Amino acid sequence: MPDYAFRIVNVFAETPLGGNPLAVFEDGRSFDDATMQALALQFNLSETTFILPSERATARVRIFTPTFEMPFAGHPTLGTAHVVRALAGEGDSVTLEMIAGVIPVDARGDTWMLQANAPRTRPVAASRAELAAMLALAESEIAPASAKPPLWVDTGVEQLVIPLASADAVRRAAPKAELLLTHGRTGQRAMAYVFAADGQAGNDAMVVRFFFSKHGAVVEDPGTGSACANLGGWLLVNGAPLPQRLSLAQGDAVGRPCRMGLEVGVDRRIRVSGRVIELARGTVTL
Repeated sequence: MPDYAFRIVNVFAETPLGGNPLAVFEDGRSFDDATMQALALQFNLSETTFILPSERATARVRIFTPTFEMPFAGHPTLGTAHVVRALAGEGDSVTLEMIAGVIPVDARGDTWMLQANAPRTRPVAASRAELAAMLALAESEIAPASAKPPLWVDTGVEQLVIPLASADAVRRAAPKAELLLTHGRTGQRAMAYVFAADGQAGNDAMVVRFFFSKHGAVVEDPGTGSACANLGGWLLVNGAPLPQRLSLAQGDAVGRPCRMGLEVGVDRRIRVSGRVIELARGTVTL
């Protein structure tokens, strides 16, 4: 029975046991779709990735949650790039072919940066009152739509992006599962990304949280690179002055602190960065 090598890396991590964990299979050529999906369910992490050959990029990558395949996700992109570089033995610039397109990824040491796609947006049908009820907050804690409207944003995967009036409101948000399914559904998922400036941590600091539904319950993701990119898209379409260089704190509420950088350049390109730490290596026998 053959063995298949994998690595566990923590992305957006400042310590070995911080960040958002990711399983990366070094060679996915032997797996069919059903086996990839079953392995992702076996590991039961937010995502598991499989490295494959590519004619368009350094490598092709497939990303699976425990229940479905994703076209793009931020922390799997950075974590897989880290493994691709290690397997190649050199090079701090790689390109990864995904369903969402070819994503450029660059490194300085163990800090990796991806360039997201240009944003696509659409308006949110839910009212401020409905979004507030979904998050178990007061309506006044949803930022005024006239200045900071919530939007559906897609720089690789579509998500509901909701600005809140304060960092305290972000920390107190407690989504209700049935309302998240009503107002936050897109495709196979229901989710909400909330954010606000965190003045106590500095002028360029934000506190953010990402919630999604899983088996009828609300789950919180420790670190969501795709949502970080979508925040960059939200800033662009709302006319934020450029360049923007922000530091985002996520994951503290679930005991997995994640720290990520967001840059939106004068060239209107969105870049997301974070440190990757390899934690473990192993094999699966099938």
